[in-house]
Amino acid sequence: MNAIPLDWAARFSVGGVNMNFFIVKQLPVLPPEAYLEEARCGGSWVELVVPRVLELTFPSHELGGFASDLGYPEERPFLCDDARRHRILSELDAIFSHMYGLNRSEVEWILDAPAPSSSFPSLKQHELNRLSEYRT
Repeated sequence: MNAIPLDWAARFSVGGVNMNFFIVKQLPVLPPEAYLEEARCGGSWVELVVPRVLELTFPSHELGGFASDLGYPEERPFLCDDARRHRILSELDAIFSHMYGLNRSEVEWILDAPAPSSSFPSLKQHELNRLSEYRT
């Protein structure tokens, strides 16, 4: 639910600042069985997604049970590294873009369409201010 392609689709469905449940039910959320399909690079999508999500969501021992459920040692949480987190989030966006069937030019348009069609102007401005470049 935190992927750029789904976020982009949601922006076209919401007319104001509220997202009603009937809108959420209409969003193109990938069904669970989609994650079991073979990825283009071999293996299943779930094999690409789970390790990355685990690294993003297991920064402390309090979530050790969650990590253990995913087959990871609960005594070894991941260190917080902003550059690494950005890379993992970008990898997840690329994975989900493939899962939604988007090609590179479609993703580039979603991320950096010219005004007034720009979908993520605050993301771009935040990265330009913070990093002096648009990395996403």
